[in-house]
Amino acid sequence: MGWCSALRLFLVGLLAHGVWLESVPATERVNVECLGSFARLKLNPSYFRDKYVSFAAVDKFGRSWPINAVLAMQCGYTIFQDVWGNLELHASLIGCYAQIVDDQHFALTIQIIVATNPEMNNAATFRELVSCSYSQWQPREIVCEANYMEVSVRRNVPPIPNEFLQDQPEDWVAALPEVKVGEPSIWQIVFHLDSGKKAMLVEDAHAAGYGVNTTDTRIVLRAPYNATEAQNLEVSGVPFSTLRSTTYYKQRWMLLMVDTAVACPIDGVSYANDTIIWTIPKRASPLLAGVDSVNELQVEMGVDLDTLPALDIARRGYLLVSDKEAITVKIPIGAVGGSYKSYVTAGRPVFVYRINPFVVHLWEDDKRGVTKHIILKEISTPRQSVPIGVMDGTNGTLQLFRVTVGTFLPDIELVSIKMDDLGPLSLPEANKLGWNVYGTEHPNGSRDYILQFSFDAPGVEKEYVPDNIRNYIANVTFGFSVIPQGETFDVPVILTALVKDAVLPEAVGSCDDQALYFVLKRGNVDQDWLPFVGDEQLTQELGQRLGYSLQDNGTHLALRVPRHAAHLAYEEIHSFGVVAVFQLLLKDPLTGAEMMDFAISCNFSPEDLIDCLPNGTVVISAMKVVGIPDMEPSQLVLRDRHCKPALATEEGAMFIFNVSACGTTRKFENTTMTYENEVLYFVTGQTAPVYRLKCGCQYFIGDTLVLQYNPVEAPSPSILPGTGLLALALKLARDKSYRDFYQNMEYPVICYLRDPLHFQVELLHSQDPELELFLEDCWATASAERDSSPQWNIVVDSCENTEDSHQTIFHRVPSGSVPFPTHLKRFEVKMFTFMVNGQALQGQVYVHCSAVICDASRSSSDTICARRCIPRRQRVGRSVDSTSNPHGYVSSGAVVIQSRKDT
Repeated sequence: MGWCSALRLFLVGLLAHGVWLESVPATERVNVECLGSFARLKLNPSYFRDKYVSFAAVDKFGRSWPINAVLAMQCGYTIFQDVWGNLELHASLIGCYAQIVDDQHFALTIQIIVATNPEMNNAATFRELVSCSYSQWQPREIVCEANYMEVSVRRNVPPIPNEFLQDQPEDWVAALPEVKVGEPSIWQIVFHLDSGKKAMLVEDAHAAGYGVNTTDTRIVLRAPYNATEAQNLEVSGVPFSTLRSTTYYKQRWMLLMVDTAVACPIDGVSYANDTIIWTIPKRASPLLAGVDSVNELQVEMGVDLDTLPALDIARRGYLLVSDKEAITVKIPIGAVGGSYKSYVTAGRPVFVYRINPFVVHLWEDDKRGVTKHIILKEISTPRQSVPIGVMDGTNGTLQLFRVTVGTFLPDIELVSIKMDDLGPLSLPEANKLGWNVYGTEHPNGSRDYILQFSFDAPGVEKEYVPDNIRNYIANVTFGFSVIPQGETFDVPVILTALVKDAVLPEAVGSCDDQALYFVLKRGNVDQDWLPFVGDEQLTQELGQRLGYSLQDNGTHLALRVPRHAAHLAYEEIHSFGVVAVFQLLLKDPLTGAEMMDFAISCNFSPEDLIDCLPNGTVVISAMKVVGIPDMEPSQLVLRDRHCKPALATEEGAMFIFNVSACGTTRKFENTTMTYENEVLYFVTGQTAPVYRLKCGCQYFIGDTLVLQYNPVEAPSPSILPGTGLLALALKLARDKSYRDFYQNMEYPVICYLRDPLHFQVELLHSQDPELELFLEDCWATASAERDSSPQWNIVVDSCENTEDSHQTIFHRVPSGSVPFPTHLKRFEVKMFTFMVNGQALQGQVYVHCSAVICDASRSSSDTICARRCIPRRQRVGRSVDSTSNPHGYVSSGAVVIQSRKDT
């Protein structure tokens, strides 16, 4: 609450015109209280709030005198108005226009003018009679009010002692020269200044802003704190406003001189540990001029002019301490008797705590008798930030957001809610959208506000995060207003909830020999995700331009992409077909981030795009693909960038190379051998290729693969190479020179006992110098089936059969005798080695061998390819990697064994 000097008080809000005050009972309009030497008028807020009000004092002749700032200070009136519009008027009982009887009974009339407009048209006027009694006047009473300093001194004349001039106050002695020359029969004042003395008639003092009046027994002087003749004085670190003056009345036969000095503290308030500390020093020199001894009589305190007994002081947590030097009042911030008020500073709520304590100090000195010093103080703490708590009570199971914001003082109201781009909305509007808003009040009047709404309420954003989780996000802004000022501030709150309820979009695809077909079923997280092909958003217009067929009904997106359309990438080429891949991206429209991608790949007919020849020659036709601007097929290369196209056109390029060249790599399987290479395209200035087409040839040992085409749906990327045939042959030489071999039409071949047979196992067609043929086992049977019985071992685990007295002999293939010596293995076996019941076999035999093809450059890594015999006892530790080498079986034609005597 603060004192108001305005003649008219503007209070927010209007009421209707008319005789709106007639129905108000007069006894209920104003509450009048007599509080010691003060009268207090409290206007009933039910009738005066939201009105324009002015006050006037009524003299004994019925004339009204508007109470403005000057008259209020001169006549002892103080008008208080708090931020809520509540009005109080404090009046000194010995103020102007009071009717006083024997200085014990006081009556004054206050006129109150009320209107509903600032022009005060159609104003209602009524007068309030104030009647109080007060008889406990002390010889000197000093009042320090918010807007004036007042001193009243008893002026009845006691007997003059003999030695008067010897013990008079020093200010009186100093004033005597002015008194002697002053005009008789008139009240005058002498002000004592540091620069000298200044005499002034009472009428001149009134004109200067002072208030001087008398009662039957007292003389009263009032002055503003900033009066011209007032002087600032610091007492124990606390500033005072002091006025040293002597007021006198002179007649020819009498001189009445009154010490009207007054001193009031201007400050003295400090803060520590959430406590207000108000210090009032006692030794204000103008009040103790010429004093030799002081006797402390009483110290009291109160709030809002209500004196508090010691028990109430303790109950409220106040502390009142009086010692020789000072009076100290301590009040906890927030204690009973004061009030909080909210404001807004820099967009943030702040509060102050206000309380209006007063102290009554009585002492008696040896010069003036008893002095009663009443000091009233309006205290407002510095602005402090309001701590705003946010309690998130979100329940993911119930799919319900709940947040509590607070705690706020009663003068802060929630007026609006904004969620993302919706709002701000008033609370009724918010409730209509399903945002349930309500407040809860605490016993001390403070309030919290609660907002509750479902995860599906308008304004809630849904964001997909991994593991099928959706993040529900609510960006809420609470809009508050401080009443009655209307200042506003916002409290932003971000609420999130992770719930495992995401349904991701799903895609299925298929293809035929003309196109790829793609159907995307949307989930619950991708309503706003946009489809993209490459860097372009897939719209109906783009689809038409690219030749796509596009349909989107909101829940499903169906797409047909012709096999030669743009944005179709060719990942692989092989003799099975061409692997074409179409990729569809889903992107966040705000951030542009890729949320998901789908790909469908299909095998289309190769149409002679790759050819794997038996002699190891590979022919590849690389097609020009989309997505690479200004691609020059003639600049395509293989892994070895020196290998360029044998033929290039605007549509593509043809490569012809051998499996042993151009950076081709090989990989061995059980019955196959795969050669791999890549067609690459580089852009100037870049080290990484912008185009990479995988290609491969797969050769099968001794078997033929039947090819067929089957479209598949979105397979994972893999190399599916072309195929060829790596054939093995077991030949019988006519002699040990191995220059001439029996032809197929010459079988069966007739041989004689004890004659050697010269066999050669050969890898046909391959021109890969890095391949080497090794024999694992060779054996003979009496029938053409290699698994038939009986069997006679010829080569065992790459070694000669040690159990035979006539061991097999291996023959080295001379270098230069054939193009690839490593592709051959030769051995010799004697015809009497085939024994049955101790006798040499006569009749037909067939020779069979199992062979393995090795990478000659890596033969040392596998014992089967180590180029040496491996005894059976050591083969337990044979490398498991040998199973990856291609194996094959070969058989000879029939060999008829005869004895020479049979010829």
